[in-house]
Parts: sequence; C-alpha cells; structure tokens
Amino acid sequence: MARTGQPATRQVAAVQRAVAILGELADARTELGTNEIARRTGINVSTISRILATLVSGGLVEHVAATGRYRLGIGVVRLANTVHERLDIRSLARPYLVELASRTKETATLSVPGEHEAITLDFVQSPLSVRSVAEVGRTSAAHATAVGKVFLAHGGTPPRSGLPAYTERTILDLAVLDVEVARARERGWADALGEREEDLNAVAAPVLTGAGTLVAILGVQGPAVRFNPRAMRSAAELLLERAALISSAL
Repeated sequence: MARTGQPATRQVAAVQRAVAILGELADARTELGTNEIARRTGINVSTISRILATLVSGGLVEHVAATGRYRLGIGVVRLANTVHERLDIRSLARPYLVELASRTKETATLSVPGEHEAITLDFVQSPLSVRSVAEVGRTSAAHATAVGKVFLAHGGTPPRSGLPAYTERTILDLAVLDVEVARARERGWADALGEREEDLNAVAAPVLTGAGTLVAILGVQGPAVRFNPRAMRSAAELLLERAALISSAL
C-alpha cells in the first residue's frame, strides 16, 4: 500500500467501542456498571465486559471490587501527562502574540518562569517605528517589571535583599514590593511604569494550568508617551482574555 502521509480512514470496530466506553467513563466522572455503560453506548453487555477486562489489564480502567463497577484508571493519567508535556506553549501562544501586537500596536511577549526570574521565550514586535525591543532569553527583573511581578504573584521566589535600582521609579522597599505583588495577584495582572527602563511601560498576565500552576506569562510593553495608563488597562483586558484561552488549551 502506498504511503500518503495521512492516517487511514478505515477504523477498527473493537477500538471504536473501547474509545466510546472510555468516553462515557470520563463524562460520568464516577463509577459505572456494565449495564449503565451498555445503556449509554448501545453496546451489548457481553462485549462491554470483554472490552473492560482488556482495558483493566492495560491500566486504563479500574475495576472497583467493593461495588463491582468501573472507573478510569491511573494509566489514563500517565497518557494525559505525556500529552501535556509535549504541548508547545510557544506554538499555542504565537497566534495570540500576533493578535496582541496588532491590536495594541505595542510589543507582545511570552515569558516562562525560571528559578528566580521569568525568561522571554517569544515575542512579536510593535508594527510602529518607535517601539519597545524584546529579546528571546532576556530575564525579567522580578521587582521591576510587570512580567516579574506576575512571576512573584504566582509562586516565584521573592527577592529579600539587594534590589538593584534601574530607574528612579524602581521599587526598592520590600514592603512596597509585597503590596504590589499582592495587588497583581488580586486583580489578575501586573503593571510597571518606567521601573526597569525610563519611559517604558508594561502590563502582564499569567497563563495558569487548571491546578493554578504558572506555566507562562503574556506581556505587552511600549513607550510611556503612547502606552499610557489608559492604554495599559485596555491591553490588560486583552491579556487576561488571551491568557485564559491558552490556559483552556492546556
């Protein structure tokens, strides 16, 4: 048979039935008996029993001895984790970075949490000639950037001493920084006004897993003369919406 690079269109009936059973167990979110699965899927009970026995042996389904019913097994978690690890956050976020840069006319960035700081993973430059310039691999000072404040608000290790001053507006007081981080956590996004670079403003929002773990940070940054507080608030709303969409995809 010639190879086309496309999946075959003919399907295996037994596998289709197994997929249907797994789907019902997932949708039910509880234990199901063979008769209940038969009612839900339209598959006869004897066939369901054989398929369940096969799925149990593979760890995808668990037989609950106390009730005689079935539920999803730990093998499903293992497969799900494998898929999750392969998800490319950069690929997922790229279309949103393009959209953000187009709508805000400012530079949009994607950062990921590191050990002590967030690191720029990708960006889309502002279409305007006067713009903020991003750089892949650049770290975001935790106390002096919007991305850094989001990092701190979601589990990042806060600096405890020796905060370097980048501009006259850089936060150097740890108590003030704690308040700023708490504010970012409460409202869901952070801002920075000329705190790392003179005349550069920025906003950022977290991309979280369903369990609330920080996996990435979306940001928008631009010249203060144009990216003023009003524009920043509008950009923050867009960031929150796009971050939520990426979180859903994860």
